[in-house]
Amino acid sequence: QVQFVESGGGLVQPGGSLRLSCAARGFIFNVYTMGWYRQAPGKQREFVARITSGGSTDYAESVKDRFTISRDNAKNTVYLQMNSLKPEDTAVYYCNTFGTNWGQGTQVTVSS
Repeated sequence: QVQFVESGGGLVQPGGSLRLSCAARGFIFNVYTMGWYRQAPGKQREFVARITSGGSTDYAESVKDRFTISRDNAKNTVYLQMNSLKPEDTAVYYCNTFGTNWGQGTQVTVSS
């Protein structure tokens, strides 16, 4: 069964950093593009970043130059390094590749 388990969220002050992890199961991880998404209260889920099987990356304009996506195919895990965090980055963060079987996500709160 396809499953995504996100971790690493928390409360951080503006300007701080967090590293999110997502363990994927139930499919051949290394051939798929993996993505990070987020959903803020009262808003729709939005794209944050993606990484292809070959390592090419793409970012939402709002996080470009602050966030870095990476993957470890040996561990079936995708990461999101988030630097220079802003209050508007507050959201539940999810990883996915198929657009289904969404996990619980991990809460990121940026506040002083």
